[in-house]
Amino acid sequence: MSIKRLLLIVALIGLIAAYFGFDLGRFLSLDYFKSQQEAIESWRAARPVAAALLYFVAYVAVTGLSLPGAAVMTLVGGAVFGLLWGLLLVSFASSVGATLAFLASRFLLRDWVQQNFGDRLRAINDGVGKEGGFYLFTLRLVPAFPFFVINLLMGLTPMKTRTFYWVSQLGMLAGTLVYVNAGTQLAKIESLSGILSPGLLGSFVLLGIFPLIAKKIIEAIAAKKVYAGWQKPAHFDRNLLVIGGGSAGLVTAYIAAAVKAKVTLVEKHKLGGDCLNTGCVPSKALIRSAKLLSHIRRAPEFGIRDAKADFDFAEVMQRVQRIIQTVEPHDSAERYTSLGVEVIEGTAKMVSPWEVDIVRNDGRNERLSARSIVIAAGARPFVPPIPGIEEVGYLTSDTVWELRQLPARLVVLGGGPIGSELTQAFARLGAKVTQVEMAPRLLMREDPEVSELVAARFRAEGIDVLLNHKAKQFTIEGGEKILIAEHEGQDVRIPFDAVLVAVGRVANLKGYGLEELRITANRTVETNEFLQTRYPNIYAAGDVAGPYQFTHTAAHQAWYAAVNALFDPFKKFRADYSVIPWATFIEPEVARVGLNELEAKERNIPCEVTHYGIDDLDRAIADSEAHGFVKVLTAPGKDRILGVTIVGEHAGDLIAEYVLAMRHGIGLNKILGTIHIYPTLAEANKYVAGNWKKAHAPEKLLEWVARFHRWRL
Repeated sequence: MSIKRLLLIVALIGLIAAYFGFDLGRFLSLDYFKSQQEAIESWRAARPVAAALLYFVAYVAVTGLSLPGAAVMTLVGGAVFGLLWGLLLVSFASSVGATLAFLASRFLLRDWVQQNFGDRLRAINDGVGKEGGFYLFTLRLVPAFPFFVINLLMGLTPMKTRTFYWVSQLGMLAGTLVYVNAGTQLAKIESLSGILSPGLLGSFVLLGIFPLIAKKIIEAIAAKKVYAGWQKPAHFDRNLLVIGGGSAGLVTAYIAAAVKAKVTLVEKHKLGGDCLNTGCVPSKALIRSAKLLSHIRRAPEFGIRDAKADFDFAEVMQRVQRIIQTVEPHDSAERYTSLGVEVIEGTAKMVSPWEVDIVRNDGRNERLSARSIVIAAGARPFVPPIPGIEEVGYLTSDTVWELRQLPARLVVLGGGPIGSELTQAFARLGAKVTQVEMAPRLLMREDPEVSELVAARFRAEGIDVLLNHKAKQFTIEGGEKILIAEHEGQDVRIPFDAVLVAVGRVANLKGYGLEELRITANRTVETNEFLQTRYPNIYAAGDVAGPYQFTHTAAHQAWYAAVNALFDPFKKFRADYSVIPWATFIEPEVARVGLNELEAKERNIPCEVTHYGIDDLDRAIADSEAHGFVKVLTAPGKDRILGVTIVGEHAGDLIAEYVLAMRHGIGLNKILGTIHIYPTLAEANKYVAGNWKKAHAPEKLLEWVARFHRWRL
C-alpha cells in the first residue's frame, strides 16, 4: 500500500473517530436545532456570508465522510437560509461532498476491487461505460439506495469524475428541493400544533410521492430516448398484436379478447405450438402407450401368471396423432375467432415499435399497427454441430412423431427431461436404446439421489445409460451408422439405426425484426420484470423470453404480458416466478417446486430436510408402486416450505398440494392437520409433514406431560 493511501486512510479514520468519539452527531439532530434556533438565526443574520460558508463546509464534510445527518442538515438549510439560498447551498455542497466520497473510494479501493473481481464486474463496467450517466441519474432521482452507498460504489466503476459530478448535481436537485422546502416549514413551528400546518403537511406529502413522480419522469425520459427516430402512428389498427400461436400467444390473445380489446394473433405454422403438436400432448400420449406395455410385462407382480400384447408401432404413432387431433379444437383458429381474436396464418416481422409487416400463407401482404406487441415465438430443438450428424440424419422432438417404423437400435443424445422421457418410452416399445449424456448423471437439475434412482430404473428396464460420454463424431462404416463418443479419454463406438437429439431447446429469435429494432436477444429476448423489452410497448413471453421452458410457465407469463400491454401506464404487474413447479414424466415420475438440496447448497440458503419413503405407503404397496420418496425443505425451526421434490407414481399430481401451500404461505403443520383420503398416494404428503412434526416435537413439554399422566394413574 502506498504512503498516500495509508495517510488518507489514517486521516479518514481519525475524522470519523472524532465524529463518534466526541458525539458530534448530537449537533445534527432536529432537537438540537430547535433548542438553538433563535441563536442560529441571530448569528446568521449578523454574519450571513460566514454562516453560509461554515454551513457549506460542514455539509461537504458530512457527505464526503459518508456520515449520518445529511438529511437533517438539508432541512436545517431550508429553515435557516430559506428556499432559494438553502437550495443553492445544499445542491452544490451535496454534489461536492458526494464527489469527494466518490474519489476517496476510487483512490482507496477501485484497483483492488477490479483486480480481484474484474471478471464478475465486467458486465457492470460495460453498462456503466455505455449508460453510466443515465443509471446514476435514475438512482439520484429515485432514491432506492442511500446516497452515500451510491457515492462509494460508483467510485469503484470506470465512470468519469466530471460525469459523476454533473449528473449528481442535476439528479439530486429535485429531491433537494423537496427537503429544503420541508425545512422552510419546520422553521415556522412554534408548538406541537404547528406540525399540522398545511405548508408542512404539503412538504411531507411531496416527500412521500416524490419517488413515484420521479419514477414516472425517469420512465418518460427513457421512453423518449428509446423511441427517438421512430414515427409513432396517430391511430392504431389494433390494441394488441401477438406474434406466435403457442401457449403464451394463445393465452395472451385470449385475455385480450376477454377484456374486449381488438387483438390479432399471427402464427405461421400450427396453432397450439410445440405443446400440442410436437411436445407435451404427443409425448404424453406415447408415454401412456409405453407404460401400458410395461405393466403387461409386469403381470406376475399383480398375480397374473401371463399376459402378452400384440401391437404395431405404426398404430401406436397413429394413436398419438389421434390424440393431437382430439385436443386440437381447443387451440383452433375457429375457436379463437369465435372468442373475438383475429387469427392470421402467416409470418410477422416488426418494422417499427408499433408496426408489423405480415405475409399471409396465401401470399397476401399487409401492415398492421398496434399500441402494443407481444412476441411469443417459442423455441426449437437445439442440434449441436457434431461432425457427421447431417450425413447420418437425425431425429428431434419435433420430427420423431413422423416415425412409423420402430428403430431397432436408437441412440438418444441428452439426459434431460425430454431425452429421458423419450428414452424410456422407446425402450418400452421394444427398441434397444442407448442414452448418451456428457454430464456425470441424468437430470442434472435434480438432486443426485433422484438421478441415481432414475438411472437404476432405466438400467433395470434394459436401457444402456452412458454417463460422462461426450459425442465426438458420427460416421458410416460399411453401411452401418456409428457414434464415436469420448469417455475418460477413450473413444467408445456405438452402432445405431437412428439417433434422437434431445440436448435442449433454443429460442426462435430470427425473422421477427428484433435485430432491426435493436431489441437485445442473446439466448432469449431480454425483458424487464414486467416482460417489457427495450421498447415499453413491446413484450415477450413464453420460451422466447425464458427463464423457464414450460407450457404452464408460458401461460403464466402470458397473463402478465397481456395485462401489462393493455393497461400500462395505468397499471402493470411484475411477473412472479416465486413458485414454479415442473415434472418429468418418466417412471419413477419426478416433480419439483421451489428449492432442492442442490440449489440450497449452491446459494447458501439454510434449510432443514424432511424425508418420507413412499415404499412405506399403503396405497403404493397395494399398487405395486412402492418406490420413491417425498423430500421437503423448510426454513430452520419453522414449517415454512422452501421447496419439495417428489419421486414416484403420479408425482406430478401430488406436487400440486405443495404448490398451493407455497403460493399461499401454508406450512407443514396445516398440511398435517388436513384430512387425506385413505388409501391414496396423497397421504405421502401428510406423512412427510408428520415426520417434520416428530423431528420438532417439544421434548421438555412431553416429559412434563408424561409425568402428568403417571400422576393420574
